[in-house]
Amino acid sequence: MPSAAPRTKLTRSLRTPLRESKSLGTISVQERFEVTIRVRRRASIDAAVKACASHAPASRDYVTREGFAAKFGSTQKDLDQVAAFATSFGLSVIATDRARRSVFVSGTVGQYAKAFGTAIENYGDGLATYRGRVGMLSVPKSVADLIEGVFGIDNRPVARPQFKYRDAPPSKATAGDTVAVAKAKTKASSASFTPPQIAKLYDFPPGADGSGQTIGIIELGGGYKPADLATYFAGLGIATPSVVAVRVDGGTNAPTNANSADGEVMLDIEVAGAIAPKAKIVVYFTTNTTKGFLDAITMAVHDTTHKPSVISISWGGAENTWTAQALDSYDQAFKSAATLGVTICCAAGDSGSSDGATDGLAHADFPASSPSVLACGGTKITVSGNQITSEVVWNENPQSSAGGGGISDHFALPSYQATANVPPSANPGGHRGRGLPDVAGDADPQSGYAVRVDGQNLVIGGTSAVAPLWAGLVALANQTLAKPVGFLNPLLYTSAKVKATMRDITSGNNGAYTAGPGWDACTGLGVPDGQKLIAALKAP
Repeated sequence: MPSAAPRTKLTRSLRTPLRESKSLGTISVQERFEVTIRVRRRASIDAAVKACASHAPASRDYVTREGFAAKFGSTQKDLDQVAAFATSFGLSVIATDRARRSVFVSGTVGQYAKAFGTAIENYGDGLATYRGRVGMLSVPKSVADLIEGVFGIDNRPVARPQFKYRDAPPSKATAGDTVAVAKAKTKASSASFTPPQIAKLYDFPPGADGSGQTIGIIELGGGYKPADLATYFAGLGIATPSVVAVRVDGGTNAPTNANSADGEVMLDIEVAGAIAPKAKIVVYFTTNTTKGFLDAITMAVHDTTHKPSVISISWGGAENTWTAQALDSYDQAFKSAATLGVTICCAAGDSGSSDGATDGLAHADFPASSPSVLACGGTKITVSGNQITSEVVWNENPQSSAGGGGISDHFALPSYQATANVPPSANPGGHRGRGLPDVAGDADPQSGYAVRVDGQNLVIGGTSAVAPLWAGLVALANQTLAKPVGFLNPLLYTSAKVKATMRDITSGNNGAYTAGPGWDACTGLGVPDGQKLIAALKAP
């Protein structure tokens, strides 16, 4: 395919530099790295997602992972044509995957610049640098319609872990590590709970343990130490769950210290593992880039070895920091999960309605803003006599320690939220889009989770804890029901019986949005009564 062939811009690939960063100059044309090219589906998946959503889990006709490629993957012809385009520019095809709809390639800066019509430079803000590009990518017109997105040319960090320590760990951070520490309004109300205690407060079924289930966890950094897990679960009187690490795009289980992303990894494993101790936990370690994140998601969704029935994601970033091709391609991966009966639980953010942005606007956190995931928001609980006596929106500081939520600027209002009274966005123009979160759970560090990280017993909060909490509950439901619950959102919103199992949170705010009766952009539909929810899902 000659490089002079007519080209078409990939309009959804538009990139801008990170705020405060600037070009530091060109990169050696010989620098080598890998890229993922996502290829179109052979057929639309929307009807299959809708069909699943309209039935109770027991009546859903899920696609098998082994049969998925033939129904909703890419055609071999399309993969071959995209691979031929790549090799015509000197790129090496590492692998192709019909189910993941991906062509994985390796090449140099010079080869990618020619293949995708872009300048590739180093960018930085004085503290950190990344390989980046600006503007749109372009490809030969003959393959433009085949390509959904191109990921990996730009390797800026795209997400942050959604957890917060109640108090700073005593060990010092290593270079480049960042950990958020919640500043309590009053220490007098501080308390901590083990995950089993939280499960009991939300009436999770005591007789279920997750047997036969697999919980997938996506991590973009950090790691776990088996000795810490053994100590932690022994302290709970629970057998240590089976935990398997899977490497994606060079990501590894690499624990360092409690001031790193280790806090996220250990929180996720310990919460999910304590709720469903007999479930296998598979941790997909990858790089904190759009390519790494996407590849880990598609790996977990289509994993024919471990076959997770629920996936927990506690990393995210404000929607305006993502390209449209990333927002849409990730959402397509989550739609694939729905047809496979895989539930995706995502943390809704820990920085209130701003999602940590400093532009004065409200921002929804992605991937929680995808209409195809269960977005998990945060509350603060007060407990007396082993019962919750008060539960309000988590908001210790609306800019840095509060539950995320709001209205998507990218995704349209999904049909299941048509009667949820989702308000217009708080931003100028009042766009009405996908509202999040869908559900909530305890997230305030002042009523946080007792965990163990790198040899230290600590207390952590954040919606990072709520995603694995709900993932654990889904694993218990999947164990109990005839089939996996899969895409849960439509049943939560449209089944009166299922919706009635949620306890509404009506007090508090997360900045721009205020809680009230019914769905709200702080805690969604509320918090669960686990046993009642599972019973309702049997015949909603």
